Amino acid sequence: MGMIQVQQEPIYRTSSERTVKMMVIMLGICIAGGAIFFGMWDYWISQLPAVVTQGISDSPPPAIPSGDDIPVSLNFVESDDLLTLGFNAITGEPDANPIISAKVGDRIIFDVTNAGRSFHSFGVTSDEEGISGIFTGTDVASPLAPLLPGEGGVSEFVPTAEGIYYYICTVAGHREQGMVGMIEVGPAEISVAAAPTGVSHDFSLDMLESSDLLTMGFDAVRGEPGSNPEIVVNSGDEVTITITNSGRSFHSFGITVDPDDITNTLWGSEIASSLSPLLPGESDTTTFTAGAPGRYYYVCTVAGHSQQGMQGSFTVN
Repeated sequence: MGMIQVQQEPIYRTSSERTVKMMVIMLGICIAGGAIFFGMWDYWISQLPAVVTQGISDSPPPAIPSGDDIPVSLNFVESDDLLTLGFNAITGEPDANPIISAKVGDRIIFDVTNAGRSFHSFGVTSDEEGISGIFTGTDVASPLAPLLPGEGGVSEFVPTAEGIYYYICTVAGHREQGMVGMIEVGPAEISVAAAPTGVSHDFSLDMLESSDLLTMGFDAVRGEPGSNPEIVVNSGDEVTITITNSGRSFHSFGITVDPDDITNTLWGSEIASSLSPLLPGESDTTTFTAGAPGRYYYVCTVAGHSQQGMQGSFTVN
């Protein structure tokens, strides 16, 4: 007599309702995780500085140049056939492309005007050829959004090293047609710090960003009224600065000679660091004595933030 096979009903480990609930929970976790990740996008893409410990060195910081203001007025001009160009005069004529002499730490203030019929833009570079390598803050307009005839603008260049630099029209081909002038930068005049004066100053600054996190600033986003206010003190003064992170990103603070060098901060002016930044809503205070007379910068020391607008002038008289 053959064996009778009994077909068993499948045994379900869970119900379809519980499966749906679990999928909804997992989807919610993924959405929340994604929101947190992209909400902190600016932090994830920030690069760590080459020197991890900021403002701490076995040797004292170098002496700082005093710096003078050098105003320079330049007009873009062209020949009648638009083949030869220049600043203030057509290349080859007297007064064309004047040579600018400066020292390390000087502030060269360019006031440029398009006095021609073509389109022009402006910048300073150390490259001997081409239109690349324009220093941050020296540009006026751009090749894609140039100055129209009659328009103008102002920019500044503070050389931090000796050498030869060039002011140029950054529209393709215009440098080769004659729109290039030389900047000769010599050694700095060294100043020493004054004795403590007994004078105290208190400053408060808010760190802010645009909605897309691409443009930043102190007190207002760069380019808006009130952004990056200039601070002026005397050598030997006691300075207290309170920083509040009023934005959505992560920030830190310090005083530096070069706004593009966030690894060398001065006088114990640091607040937080790129490795341990201020979180949104946090604030902190630093107190230090202003050093040698010169032109310095207060910056966010998180990589890239100074270039995105978080830099202001800190002048010591």
